[in-house]
Amino acid sequence: MDFETIKKDAQSSFMPTYQRFEIAPVKGKGATLQDAGGREFIDFTSGIGVNSLGYSHDEWVKAVSNQAAALQHISNLYYNSAQTQLAKTLCGRSGYDAVFLANSGAEANECALKLARKYSFDNYGPGRGTVLSLQNSFHGRTLATIIATGQEEYHQYFLPFPEGFRYTPANDIALLDEATTSDVCALIIEFIQGEGGVLPLEPGFVQAAKALCDEKDVLLIADEVQTGIGRTGKFFAREHFGIKPDVLTSAKGLGNGLPIGACLCTAQLSGVLSPGTHGSTFGGNPVACAGAKVVLDYLTDDVLRDITEKGEYLKAELEKLSEVEFVRGKGLMLAAGLKNKKAKEVAATCVEKGLLVLTAKECLRFLPPLVVTYDEIDKGIKILADVLEQ
Repeated sequence: MDFETIKKDAQSSFMPTYQRFEIAPVKGKGATLQDAGGREFIDFTSGIGVNSLGYSHDEWVKAVSNQAAALQHISNLYYNSAQTQLAKTLCGRSGYDAVFLANSGAEANECALKLARKYSFDNYGPGRGTVLSLQNSFHGRTLATIIATGQEEYHQYFLPFPEGFRYTPANDIALLDEATTSDVCALIIEFIQGEGGVLPLEPGFVQAAKALCDEKDVLLIADEVQTGIGRTGKFFAREHFGIKPDVLTSAKGLGNGLPIGACLCTAQLSGVLSPGTHGSTFGGNPVACAGAKVVLDYLTDDVLRDITEKGEYLKAELEKLSEVEFVRGKGLMLAAGLKNKKAKEVAATCVEKGLLVLTAKECLRFLPPLVVTYDEIDKGIKILADVLEQ
């Protein structure tokens, strides 16, 4: 099927919720994609941080195919080994004691919010269900997670939103302390605000926030949907900040393209969501779990060091470009501010030239597959340089 046919059929069939670029990839390998006409693209997006092992990773394809041939789905009313192996591995690697498996980052965050409110209700009774989040944050597109998102532009059209959410500025511990009143049960943060412009939090603020939450028995929830699973050069970004949140959520890169989310918690919280208080029909799907297990097994200490080194190389190459004003982020989660050009226009032109990049606020955003090669980085930088020089 040629591109124009794909585009026409899509426009006649879908709700118009996405502004799509003029490309319809059909296959890929590593960090290189190909469209129906055989044209190649270097992918610095990995499906918005999802395809951690890139495209057509041999071990992942084998595991997913074998599981699909054996058992594609089984109700959570029964045990299954693919799900159990993933849960055991994820808890072991993350340092947490229990996990709930969902289908997305938003669902993982919903689970975290419910867990926090039930923990507070069980221990303090009603009237202590307010959740704090940081201004400029992003936590999902369900009604609860979109109102937990600290960006006013998302709080339109869908009123009434759920109650019990308030916002406080990032990196201001005095205002956070003031906001943490007796009705607050949880604080949810991103260590690097991805959709907000790839803005890392200050380590001192994160550590002080954790101490404040411990003092007031307010649960600290870390949204690591974008920053987790090796993206920043650590298994989870929390390791950069030297803290262990009470609850941590993961998704995106965990499944390498299949829908999966995870809400992890400490032993103290492991029994809060009892039978009947939460669930998911597709959560922990065996095929998605089989693929996720390959991702976790791939992320050895050597691989994580390699991700850090590739991130430093990509950052250095970006900083050489005369149009780039600054580069920020960690590992293979970077953003570049531009001096004169508009990021969205640059991203669109990059597609025409054979490079896929993202935007975040006024910046270009780079989330290449963790398996991206130095050759693919060099090819992508060359295309970007040519576009920026136009």
